[in-house]
Amino acid sequence: MKIAYIDIQNFRKLKSCRIGFDDKNTIFVGANNSGKTSAMDALIMFLKKTKRKDISTTDITISNWQGINQIGSSWIAPEDEDKLDLSLDAWRPLLPSLDVWLSVDDSHIHYVSHILPTLDWEGSLLGVRLILEPKNLEELYKSYKKAYSAAKQTLEARSEDSKLTLWPNSMRDFLDRKLHTFFTVTAYVLDPIHSENNKPQSFTEHMDPLEGDPFDGLFKIDIINAQRGFSDPNSDEGAINTDRRLSSQLRGYFDQHLNPNELPDVSDLDALEAIDAAKTAFDEKLKCSFSEAIGELEGLSYPGFSDPQILLSSKINPLEGLNHESAVQFKVIKSDDPLVNELCLPEKYNGLGYQNLISMLFNLIRFRDEWMRVGKAGQREEGGAKPIEPLHLMLIEEPEAHLHAQVQQVFIKKAYGMLRNHDELGDSKQFTTQMVISTHSSHIAHETEFTTLRYFNRKPLENALEVPSATVVNMSATFGDSGDTSKFASRYLKTTHCDLFFADAVILVEGPVERMLVPHFIRHHYPELDKSYISLLEIGGSHAHRLRPLIEDLGIPTLVITDLDSIEATSNRKARPIKDNDLKTGNHTLKKWVPAKDSLDEILALDDEDKISSTGMVRVAYPCETSVRYIANNQTETAIPYTFEDALVLANIPIFKSMTDKKGLLKKMVDAIHKESLDEACQDMFDALDANAKKAEMALELLYTTEPSELKAPQYIQDGLVWLKSTLISRSSFIKTSSASAEAINE
Repeated sequence: MKIAYIDIQNFRKLKSCRIGFDDKNTIFVGANNSGKTSAMDALIMFLKKTKRKDISTTDITISNWQGINQIGSSWIAPEDEDKLDLSLDAWRPLLPSLDVWLSVDDSHIHYVSHILPTLDWEGSLLGVRLILEPKNLEELYKSYKKAYSAAKQTLEARSEDSKLTLWPNSMRDFLDRKLHTFFTVTAYVLDPIHSENNKPQSFTEHMDPLEGDPFDGLFKIDIINAQRGFSDPNSDEGAINTDRRLSSQLRGYFDQHLNPNELPDVSDLDALEAIDAAKTAFDEKLKCSFSEAIGELEGLSYPGFSDPQILLSSKINPLEGLNHESAVQFKVIKSDDPLVNELCLPEKYNGLGYQNLISMLFNLIRFRDEWMRVGKAGQREEGGAKPIEPLHLMLIEEPEAHLHAQVQQVFIKKAYGMLRNHDELGDSKQFTTQMVISTHSSHIAHETEFTTLRYFNRKPLENALEVPSATVVNMSATFGDSGDTSKFASRYLKTTHCDLFFADAVILVEGPVERMLVPHFIRHHYPELDKSYISLLEIGGSHAHRLRPLIEDLGIPTLVITDLDSIEATSNRKARPIKDNDLKTGNHTLKKWVPAKDSLDEILALDDEDKISSTGMVRVAYPCETSVRYIANNQTETAIPYTFEDALVLANIPIFKSMTDKKGLLKKMVDAIHKESLDEACQDMFDALDANAKKAEMALELLYTTEPSELKAPQYIQDGLVWLKSTLISRSSFIKTSSASAEAINE
């Protein structure tokens, strides 16, 4: 048994989204505020019975409150009492729900008999909807109308006008206080016929509520929350977080699985005998030590002849032996010397990262052993009588807290294996483990199979009144096929980094010079972009288009900075870019992606709008005809750079002309711009940019000898960065404006 996918509706910014689950690991990735935490909270609040009380009015998608408030308004003054709508049909499209679709094999049929849609079910997916809905609409109607009318009468009794409002002034205001009084999470069986539909199925008259929790006995759900707190040894703040330490977890594990005082078996007898011997010896010591003091009391005629005699009896509880801050210590010096071995530090003096790692890994062990009823847990009445659940669902939020990169990678590589490290688990299909992780860590994403990633994307807003929402992209569709494109994307990201899964925007650059200098252009000339999380990837013009499926699936604003790579139309030989000379581009990005043209004259003649993809999320920037003041006068000439390097020189002629004592490619560029004419300079720079040109060396020397803030970006890069800035600002402005509009909805 395993979860195939879930559908989340009307929960915070997740208006409607489907999340496919991997058989083992499912990793939620995405930029900040993209909905990862909302998805984890939906799983926790709906699937964990004890957490359902945490659902609040703020968990309902904010744009839905307009419709809910309209229902409340129709109840206050209905035109016709007989036509008053007290059905759930008006409520259900507005309320948060979670659909869980299970893949169940024949060996687990007996677990799911209560959620089978029909007796002739033939093994397709099984679906259950959990929805927050009114318990009794008539009672809700009466209570709301009574409270609203009482508040209104109280205000009308006041003679003078007032802006004062009394509770409740709307259905939202009423439910802020009374949500759990009138609402509950109800379960319904879904029709497997509609399991493959892109949208969640609608309610029908054949869907009756289930009694009890449909997943009781099917799932064991465990959670490791984000923001795990660990105290500094000099801080008192950690007192409330002691249960997060290994010592506290060890006490809990000992009490649950190992305590010899509870349900003792043969293996516990030696320990119990030792405890009894220690108790007897200690009682004898107490009797001897207190004999004089007790004798004085008896000399005062107390106790009397008929009074009970005073005896001292100790109690030795092995669990208490772990109940102190030094119960867990770390040996920091490796030595066979017994005196040195005594030099240990208490747990709280270990680094926060290691405390977090040890805590999480031990929690995984503890959750697994609880599931498998290890030790005394299986001997207790409640543990022995209750069958082991066929599915263990492990939810982990942001495990990267306090962990440096290598430790994050260790955790993600080891976590699932620890959850399966049991004789009855391993590769067995009788019991299934599915682990779901939400993360902001590119290092964790890097160490996982990209097919397990689920990318949360902030949906672009079409107008200022739209409420922010998110969509989820299943990366198994992008990386799952065996095509060359998906293989390249996967291999490329594995050799670089994965921060584009968490970025606000992406810049793809041609080579090392752009990779080193573009960040400086942004830092010194585009402060709005510098505040954004931008992923900059170096990828050659002949391969950038291979990332197209990934970039378009992510739906993230992307600027592609590339070269013209002009060639002769007949021989395909490298050629200096000149208009009206029957040249083509050899750049695959320009030919196959944007603008999808190969004629150099057509490419050079394009307007800015023609350099943007049909989705509006990708723009290409390449060298174009540019105005240059080559000679120290007011006359301008035009030139067409071939690559970023000569475009940079033409944009910063005074700086390069002032350079002396240079070497390599930089020297050739400096020598070229000392030619008498601009045409000669461009030709020499074109010749210098041959296959042997050391471009990275040129960039390093520039950074070493020139203040980066003094360098101007070539015009085509400036145009591209301006587009990226305006795109990000417009998206951000919509979010801010729509948030204000959403607040008005609740008024």
